[in-house]
Amino acid sequence: MEVPDIGSRIALVTGAAGFIGSHISDRFLVEGYTVVGIDDLSSGKLSNLPDGFDLREMDLRNSAVRDVIAEIRPDVVLHLAAQMSVAVSAREPLLDADINVVGTLNLLEGIRALERKTVKFVHFSSGGTVYGETTDLPADELTPVRPLSPYAASKLAVETYLPIYKRLCGLDHSVIRLGNVYGPRQDPHGEAGVVAIFAMAMLGKKPLKIFGTGTDERDYVYVDDVVEAVVKVAERSSLHAPFNIGTGIGTNPNRIFEILADLCDYEEEAVHVAPRDGDIEKIYLDVSKAKSELNWSPQISFEDGLKTTVEWFRQQAD
Repeated sequence: MEVPDIGSRIALVTGAAGFIGSHISDRFLVEGYTVVGIDDLSSGKLSNLPDGFDLREMDLRNSAVRDVIAEIRPDVVLHLAAQMSVAVSAREPLLDADINVVGTLNLLEGIRALERKTVKFVHFSSGGTVYGETTDLPADELTPVRPLSPYAASKLAVETYLPIYKRLCGLDHSVIRLGNVYGPRQDPHGEAGVVAIFAMAMLGKKPLKIFGTGTDERDYVYVDDVVEAVVKVAERSSLHAPFNIGTGIGTNPNRIFEILADLCDYEEEAVHVAPRDGDIEKIYLDVSKAKSELNWSPQISFEDGLKTTVEWFRQQAD
């Protein structure tokens, strides 16, 4: 197979057409990388990507993934493709493990087959779920991991494989444990992305539901802050221990509803329904390690991030 004439630094982004993946793809193009994406478009959208973007449409479990790796020989692999719903993982744990664990191993085996090539592999794990229910808040990277859902278990399982691939093929890996990421391009449909779901429904003057009492807390971090952290991680070697990327602040759905209702001129009340299986009552992340080792800290306040997000959704609706 002929190797294409591409730039000196090559980034492979899995889940490139998704919410976070598309923002990361944009930024790495700006940073001067040649960026190739893999996405099966089950949730990602071509409209999230720039014209002419090199996207290979395929399932992460497909053997063709290894062919792509052999073709482009990436310097950096940013691995976001995943089954990302806690509720789906509870209903279909075999599917969750197949995509998130077996799919990732397929990717890693493609990297392992490269000869004389050191690859930086960044795995996007879940700071919002791998720690489970903990009283050690904000949770730092030394907090015991106690996953309560198959989704959390699959994300954590991949973390345990990475040091093994370091031994097998010299893989230079990093783990980012994300808080709840929000911002423009987030999918307002389905079970994930409460900010996007609320904003889109409110702008359309549609009824809204909140799972449980609405007092559960999550760490909401704006997507541009996440991208900044990813750049810092990707361009440094030997950062093998995980990094929490969040804000260190817990925010509950009732508060999100209140802020967004004001921004969207929404006057209806939310309907509270039964909580979902696998959901955690309270989690927010200590990001001291990222501050000290990466010189990274979140720059966008929650209120400012929500304003920008609502404006983006408003433009999409026009």
